[in-house]
Amino acid sequence: MNYEHILIDVSDGIAVVTLSRPKVLNALNSALLGELDLALDALAIDDTVRAVILTGAGEKAFAAGADIQELAGLSGVEGQALALRGQKIFGKLETLGKPVIAAINGFALGGGCELALAASIRIANETAKLGQPEVKLGLIPGYGGSQRLPRLVGKGAALKLLLTGEMISATEALRIGLVDEVVPAAELMDRARGLASVIASMASIAVRQCLAAVREGHELPLNEALAHEAALFGICCGTEDKAEGTRAFLEKRKPVWRNE
Repeated sequence: MNYEHILIDVSDGIAVVTLSRPKVLNALNSALLGELDLALDALAIDDTVRAVILTGAGEKAFAAGADIQELAGLSGVEGQALALRGQKIFGKLETLGKPVIAAINGFALGGGCELALAASIRIANETAKLGQPEVKLGLIPGYGGSQRLPRLVGKGAALKLLLTGEMISATEALRIGLVDEVVPAAELMDRARGLASVIASMASIAVRQCLAAVREGHELPLNEALAHEAALFGICCGTEDKAEGTRAFLEKRKPVWRNE
């Protein structure tokens, strides 16, 4: 498809999805979210895509939040509908079945930070700034930020960001666990692509089940989460890829994955 507000480039099993509204710091308006929704549907069923990198156009921003002009006129009912729509789209990202690496190249604020939170892995450049400043607008996060953020960084650190609306540096985001790596700006996409390439070289079924095991087991009691892990391990054991992977290891060669 041809998109107006996002760019998609697929090569070597990696899809790079670029939010492309650089004049407004890639703000997440309704049209961009709609295109992202469609793109995620397409990526989910494309077996040639084994990993996704999500980033923003330009050098200033990953995504600097929602479109304030759109938010300004919303009624209570309309606001709830918008939040539910955004949550559904970000949920698709989180449950894509393929790893999504957020390459945070500048501001990731409000909805932009929430978008990064839905990714599997977050890498930021040294100039990145992250935060949830919704309280400054008389709002709370609506796309999952109040729920994913404390699950990632802990209740106290999350509340500090949510209640103050503070914007933090990439270094501080790394310290509290909001991002997983910080790299020089010039190296951000190379690092994201290198990591994506490593993951893309693994068995797709095993990667998908790893994602599911962590995501679905995280909120379960440990005994239930372990049972879930065992079930997913069993699924992997019944695949052709497991047979090929173990055989290749014993034969001291690289496996040839078939996604079966």
